[in-house]
Amino acid sequence: MFLDSIASLLNRNIAGSTRARSLAERLDGRSLGLRVDGLLLPLEVFAQVDAGQLQLSLGAPRNPDAAVAGTPLALATLLRRDAATRLRAGSDVAITGDAEIAQAFHELLQAARPDFEEELARVFGDVAARQFGNVARAAAGWGEKAAATLAQNVSEYLQEESRDLVTRTEADEFLAGVDDLREAADRLAARIELLPP
Repeated sequence: MFLDSIASLLNRNIAGSTRARSLAERLDGRSLGLRVDGLLLPLEVFAQVDAGQLQLSLGAPRNPDAAVAGTPLALATLLRRDAATRLRAGSDVAITGDAEIAQAFHELLQAARPDFEEELARVFGDVAARQFGNVARAAAGWGEKAAATLAQNVSEYLQEESRDLVTRTEADEFLAGVDDLREAADRLAARIELLPP
Protein backbone atom coordinates (compact mmCIF):
# COMPACT_ATOMS: atom_id res chain seq x y z
CA MET A 1 0.00 0.00 0.00
CA PHE A 2 2.93 2.31 0.77
CA LEU A 3 4.38 1.68 -2.70
CA ASP A 4 0.98 2.39 -4.25
CA SER A 5 0.95 5.80 -2.53
CA ILE A 6 4.47 6.57 -3.78
CA ALA A 7 3.57 5.43 -7.31
CA SER A 8 0.42 7.58 -7.25
CA LEU A 9 2.41 10.64 -6.15
CA LEU A 10 5.09 10.04 -8.80
CA ASN A 11 2.48 9.44 -11.51
CA ARG A 12 0.74 12.70 -10.63
CA ASN A 13 4.09 14.50 -11.03
CA ILE A 14 4.82 12.65 -14.27
CA ALA A 15 1.47 13.82 -15.66
CA GLY A 16 2.30 17.40 -14.67
CA SER A 17 5.74 17.51 -16.33
CA THR A 18 6.37 17.47 -20.07
CA ARG A 19 9.90 16.13 -19.57
CA ALA A 20 8.70 13.36 -17.23
CA ARG A 21 5.92 12.34 -19.65
CA SER A 22 8.46 12.17 -22.47
CA LEU A 23 10.77 9.97 -20.37
CA ALA A 24 7.85 7.74 -19.35
CA GLU A 25 6.89 7.30 -23.01
CA ARG A 26 10.49 6.37 -23.85
CA LEU A 27 10.51 3.82 -21.00
CA ASP A 28 7.13 2.27 -21.86
CA GLY A 29 7.39 -1.49 -21.33
CA ARG A 30 10.81 -1.20 -19.66
CA SER A 31 11.57 -2.24 -16.11
CA LEU A 32 14.07 -1.65 -13.32
CA GLY A 33 14.90 -3.82 -10.35
CA LEU A 34 16.10 -2.16 -7.15
CA ARG A 35 17.70 -4.15 -4.33
CA VAL A 36 18.56 -2.51 -1.02
CA ASP A 37 21.28 -4.48 0.76
CA GLY A 38 22.57 -4.07 4.30
CA LEU A 39 19.17 -4.44 5.97
CA LEU A 40 18.08 -7.40 8.10
CA LEU A 41 16.35 -8.70 4.99
CA PRO A 42 17.16 -7.42 1.52
CA LEU A 43 14.44 -5.13 0.16
CA GLU A 44 13.61 -5.64 -3.50
CA VAL A 45 11.41 -3.30 -5.53
CA PHE A 46 10.34 -3.80 -9.13
CA ALA A 47 9.51 -0.70 -11.18
CA GLN A 48 7.91 -0.76 -14.61
CA VAL A 49 6.43 1.85 -16.91
CA ASP A 50 3.19 0.79 -18.57
CA ALA A 51 1.17 3.20 -20.75
CA GLY A 52 2.98 6.18 -19.26
CA GLN A 53 2.30 5.11 -15.68
CA LEU A 54 4.97 4.02 -13.20
CA GLN A 55 4.10 0.82 -11.37
CA LEU A 56 5.95 -0.26 -8.22
CA SER A 57 5.81 -3.64 -6.51
CA LEU A 58 7.72 -5.50 -3.83
CA GLY A 59 9.54 -8.70 -4.55
CA ALA A 60 12.33 -10.06 -6.63
CA PRO A 61 12.57 -8.32 -10.00
CA ARG A 62 11.15 -10.35 -12.85
CA ASN A 63 13.92 -10.18 -15.46
CA PRO A 64 14.29 -6.39 -15.40
CA ASP A 65 15.93 -4.51 -18.25
CA ALA A 66 18.30 -2.99 -15.67
CA ALA A 67 19.01 -3.64 -12.00
CA VAL A 68 20.51 -1.46 -9.30
CA ALA A 69 21.76 -2.75 -5.94
CA GLY A 70 23.47 -1.18 -2.97
CA THR A 71 23.25 -0.21 0.66
CA PRO A 72 20.77 2.48 1.72
CA LEU A 73 23.58 5.05 2.07
CA ALA A 74 25.07 4.20 -1.33
CA LEU A 75 21.66 4.35 -3.01
CA ALA A 76 20.94 7.69 -1.32
CA THR A 77 23.84 9.19 -3.29
CA LEU A 78 21.84 8.48 -6.45
CA LEU A 79 19.27 11.05 -5.33
CA ARG A 80 21.81 13.82 -5.70
CA ARG A 81 22.02 15.83 -8.91
CA ASP A 82 25.66 14.76 -9.44
CA ALA A 83 24.82 11.04 -9.20
CA ALA A 84 26.30 10.22 -12.63
CA THR A 85 29.62 11.80 -11.69
CA ARG A 86 29.70 9.89 -8.41
CA LEU A 87 28.95 6.61 -10.19
CA ARG A 88 31.77 7.19 -12.67
CA ALA A 89 34.15 8.01 -9.83
CA GLY A 90 33.29 4.68 -8.22
CA SER A 91 30.65 3.90 -5.65
CA ASP A 92 29.13 0.97 -3.80
CA VAL A 93 26.19 0.83 -6.21
CA ALA A 94 26.09 -2.09 -8.66
CA ILE A 95 24.27 -1.63 -11.96
CA THR A 96 23.60 -4.62 -14.20
CA GLY A 97 21.71 -4.91 -17.45
CA ASP A 98 21.12 -1.94 -19.71
CA ALA A 99 22.83 1.07 -18.09
CA GLU A 100 20.96 3.48 -20.39
CA ILE A 101 17.63 2.16 -19.07
CA ALA A 102 18.89 2.62 -15.49
CA GLN A 103 19.94 6.19 -16.36
CA ALA A 104 16.56 6.90 -17.97
CA PHE A 105 14.74 5.65 -14.84
CA HIS A 106 17.00 7.90 -12.75
CA GLU A 107 16.09 10.88 -14.95
CA LEU A 108 12.39 9.98 -14.75
CA LEU A 109 12.49 9.83 -10.95
CA GLN A 110 14.38 13.14 -10.81
CA ALA A 111 11.80 14.78 -13.09
CA ALA A 112 8.90 13.33 -11.07
CA ARG A 113 10.43 13.99 -7.66
CA PRO A 114 7.81 15.59 -5.44
CA ASP A 115 8.17 18.99 -3.85
CA PHE A 116 7.56 18.03 -0.22
CA GLU A 117 6.60 21.56 0.78
CA GLU A 118 3.91 21.53 -1.89
CA GLU A 119 2.70 18.12 -0.75
CA LEU A 120 2.51 19.36 2.86
CA ALA A 121 0.56 22.40 1.67
CA ARG A 122 -2.09 20.08 0.23
CA VAL A 123 -2.60 18.55 3.68
CA PHE A 124 -1.85 21.33 6.18
CA GLY A 125 -2.17 24.52 4.15
CA ASP A 126 0.36 26.96 2.72
CA VAL A 127 1.39 28.71 5.94
CA ALA A 128 2.09 25.54 7.92
CA ALA A 129 3.92 23.96 4.98
CA ARG A 130 6.07 27.07 4.55
CA GLN A 131 6.97 27.08 8.25
CA PHE A 132 7.83 23.38 8.15
CA GLY A 133 9.92 23.94 5.01
CA ASN A 134 11.82 26.77 6.73
CA VAL A 135 12.52 24.56 9.75
CA ALA A 136 13.64 21.67 7.53
CA ARG A 137 15.96 23.93 5.49
CA ALA A 138 17.43 25.43 8.65
CA ALA A 139 18.00 21.96 10.12
CA ALA A 140 19.64 20.76 6.90
CA GLY A 141 21.87 23.85 6.80
CA TRP A 142 22.83 23.35 10.44
CA GLY A 143 23.58 19.67 9.72
CA GLU A 144 25.84 20.55 6.79
CA LYS A 145 27.70 23.17 8.83
CA ALA A 146 28.03 20.79 11.78
CA ALA A 147 29.42 18.04 9.52
CA ALA A 148 31.91 20.45 7.92
CA THR A 149 33.02 21.76 11.33
CA LEU A 150 33.38 18.22 12.69
CA ALA A 151 35.48 17.18 9.68
CA GLN A 152 37.70 20.25 10.09
CA ASN A 153 38.11 19.66 13.84
CA VAL A 154 38.98 15.98 13.37
CA SER A 155 41.46 16.89 10.64
CA GLU A 156 43.12 19.53 12.83
CA TYR A 157 43.26 17.14 15.79
CA LEU A 158 44.87 14.37 13.71
CA GLN A 159 47.39 16.81 12.22
CA GLU A 160 48.21 19.13 15.11
CA GLU A 161 47.47 17.30 18.36
CA SER A 162 47.93 13.56 17.82
CA ARG A 163 50.33 13.99 14.85
CA ASP A 164 48.78 10.91 13.19
CA LEU A 165 48.50 12.85 9.92
CA VAL A 166 50.95 15.26 8.37
CA THR A 167 49.95 18.82 7.58
CA ARG A 168 49.64 20.03 4.01
CA THR A 169 52.90 22.01 4.38
CA GLU A 170 54.80 18.97 5.65
CA ALA A 171 53.44 16.82 2.82
CA ASP A 172 54.43 19.46 0.23
CA GLU A 173 57.95 19.70 1.72
CA PHE A 174 58.31 15.91 1.68
CA LEU A 175 57.17 15.67 -1.96
CA ALA A 176 59.54 18.49 -2.95
CA GLY A 177 62.38 16.60 -1.24
CA VAL A 178 61.44 13.42 -3.12
CA ASP A 179 61.50 15.36 -6.40
CA ASP A 180 64.94 16.83 -5.56
CA LEU A 181 66.26 13.37 -4.67
CA ARG A 182 64.86 11.88 -7.90
CA GLU A 183 66.55 14.61 -9.97
CA ALA A 184 69.86 14.07 -8.15
CA ALA A 185 69.62 10.31 -8.76
CA ASP A 186 68.92 10.92 -12.46
CA ARG A 187 71.96 13.23 -12.72
CA LEU A 188 74.14 10.65 -10.94
CA ALA A 189 72.94 7.90 -13.28
CA ALA A 190 73.76 10.09 -16.29
CA ARG A 191 77.27 10.78 -14.94
CA ILE A 192 77.88 7.06 -14.28
CA GLU A 193 76.97 6.29 -17.88
CA LEU A 194 79.57 8.83 -19.06
CA LEU A 195 82.39 7.07 -17.15
CA PRO A 196 84.76 4.98 -19.28
CA PRO A 197 84.38 1.21 -18.94
